[in-house]
Parts: sequence; C-alpha cells; structure tokens
Amino acid sequence: MAVVRDLRALLRLGNFRRLLAVRLLSQGADGVYQVALAAYVVFSPEKQTSATAIASAMAVLLLPYSVVGPFAGVLLDRWRRRQVFLYGNLLRALMATATAVLILGHVPDWLFYVSALCVTAVNRFVLAGLSAALPRVVDTECLVMANSLSPTAGTLAATAGGGLAFVVRLVVADSDAAVVLLGAALYLCAALASLRLAPELLGPDRELVQPRLTTALSGTARDLAAAVRHLAAPPRREAAWALITMTLMRFCYGALLVMVLMLCRYAFSSNADDGLALLGLALGISGAGFFVAAVVTPWAAGRLGPGPWIAVCAAAAAVLEPALGLPFATAPMLVAAFVLGLTTQGAKIATDTIVQSSVEDGFRGRVFSVYDVLFNIAFVGAAAVAALMLPPDGRSVTLVLTIALAYGVIAGAMARFERQ
Repeated sequence: MAVVRDLRALLRLGNFRRLLAVRLLSQGADGVYQVALAAYVVFSPEKQTSATAIASAMAVLLLPYSVVGPFAGVLLDRWRRRQVFLYGNLLRALMATATAVLILGHVPDWLFYVSALCVTAVNRFVLAGLSAALPRVVDTECLVMANSLSPTAGTLAATAGGGLAFVVRLVVADSDAAVVLLGAALYLCAALASLRLAPELLGPDRELVQPRLTTALSGTARDLAAAVRHLAAPPRREAAWALITMTLMRFCYGALLVMVLMLCRYAFSSNADDGLALLGLALGISGAGFFVAAVVTPWAAGRLGPGPWIAVCAAAAAVLEPALGLPFATAPMLVAAFVLGLTTQGAKIATDTIVQSSVEDGFRGRVFSVYDVLFNIAFVGAAAVAALMLPPDGRSVTLVLTIALAYGVIAGAMARFERQ
C-alpha cells in the first residue's frame, strides 16, 4: 500500500522520529492533565456541575490564550523552537506539580484555575512550535503524510494519556492529585526527549533569532499585521478559508462536547464514577476516529484536494450528527463520537497541510498561533451557546439541529470557494 510505504519513509527520518517523540510525550501529558481537570471540575461527587459552570471553566482556562497566543507566535518566529520544547515542558512539569498540591489543599476554585491556566498557557507555545517545526524535518513531498501522522499521533497520544488518567483515577488511586502528578512526570519526559534534537535544527533561521525578550515583544503588533497580510495575499487565500472553516468546525465540536459531558454526568449514569467511565469510553472511540482519519485523509486529500476534503468532512458531519445524536442514547452517542473524531481530525489534517504549504517559514509560528487563538475563542463561544441551550440533563434537540445546520453551511461555503 502507498500509505504504508510513505509511512515507512517518514519513520526512517531520524529527526522526524525525535520530533514525533516530543509531540507524543507532550500531548500524552496534556491528555492526562485535562482529564484530571475534568474529573475535578465536572465529576467530583461533591460538585453539582451545570453547563454554565463548564462554560465558565472553559472561559477561565481558554480566553486568556487570546492574549498569550499572538505573543507566542512572535516569539516562536525568533526563539529556537527546540529550546521552547525543552524549557516549556520543564515549566509545565513544575506548575502541574503545584496544581496537585493545590488540589490536596482544597484551595478556593479561583486559585486552582490560575494554576491550571499557567500550565495550559505554556501549551500554546509547545503545540504551535510543533506544527511550525514540522516542515524543517520532512521534505515538501512528504508534508501531507507527515501532517496525517504527526498531529494525529499527538491526538491519539492525548487520548491514550486521557485513558491512562481514567485508569489511575478509577482503579489505582481515587485522587485527582495523583493523576496531575502523572501528567507532571510525562511533561518532564517530553523535556528530556527534546534534548535529542539539535538546538538549531527546528528553526527559525539564525538571522531571525532575537534572544532578548524586549526586542521580540516590541515588534508584536507590526509583525502580527505582517502575518495577517501574508495570509490574506492571493496565493494564500485558500489557507485563510481553511482556517475559518476549521474554526467553525471547532465551534460545533465544542458545543457537542459540553452536551456529551452533561449527558455522561446526569442522563446516562447514576453516579459520577460511572459517568466518568462512560466519558472515557466516548473519548477512546473518538480517538479511533482520529486514527482512521490519519489513514484515510492522505488518500482522500490526494484524490480530491485538501480543500474539497474539508468540505466532505463537514458535509458528513451535517448528515450523521443529527441521525446519531437525536436518540440521546448511549450506543448512538458512541458512534457519533467516532464520526466526529474522523471528520474533525480529517479536516484538521487538511487545514494544517494547506497552511504549512502556503505560509513561509518566517511566518509559520505566528500563523499557527493565530490558528490556536481562533480555536480557543470558538471553543469558549461554543460552551457559552451550549450553556444557554442545554437543559440540566444535557438533552437538547435544538442544539443538535443547530449544529447540524452549521455543519451544512460550512460544507457549502468551503465547496463554493473551491469551485471558484
């Protein structure tokens, strides 16, 4: 098979394997940490969670990225990306340990959120840097396959990390703090793995590196404006459309995630532990969809083109999401989790490929950081909309139909752009 042949060719590249190891460990730790936060905020037996509370937590944790994100991009285009992976993961290991101490100390919620925000804020630098560095370790001809394997493998690692966190939380130790400490250990492993990469390998080019923080930050507004102009230029308009489309699909995914959280907590289970186990199963099945997307997307994007493949993914979600979601039953919900994992990850792989192949290396860090900021704003906005529409048990026909309509509009708009 051509996919297997291309995959073997990629894995023979030593630097690609090393960068992939950093991604797997980093995102595996993210999965562990995020499940620990979800268990503490949503599934603690002493907490009566509502959709509004979930939306508030997402706003506290994600909205500040709108401030951090642009600065992350500017710095990634000047700092050595290998060093970002090293020091960023060391910092996250330290702060995750502090979060575990706060959980054990039963501190006020606002202090816990501040600690969690610090951990996830550093994540913006690491994830944007991983995407920006990928073209430095593979040839242009292998970029689609690399984008299928690397981000999808990272997502699967996050899913596996989440599964490991569920096991630790439900079987080994009934303690959210223990799960957070596991995440801290994985962050430390990611930092050590980055040492296998040469400091200069991942870019940016030496003439762009400005080690002084004040020098880099002083030109933030000017550099971001240049990145937006770069993205809006005619050769890169497909990249701009892909970013907008993926942001809207992220909005749909976020709204459905809040609904699934509420259904697992109240509608499909009688206690918090059963709800947490069901959520873990849903996330695992969604991870299987990510894996299938990694296999299918190179072939589909090669036949149709990355842009049309995004439209196909959105159209499939528009048809299947209401068919599977409206019964509000466990089995259809699990099938829907697989479908949404497949379509969302398939669209993301295609979007990453369009952006990476269109944007010049000196702008990639900034563009991917803007990409990340759009993701977070969309996710928080989706949580807010879901909080307004969802009843206490999470069953909302209106929300399911609204999201299906949104997917349909997204598919139509992207298909029209590609035809033009």
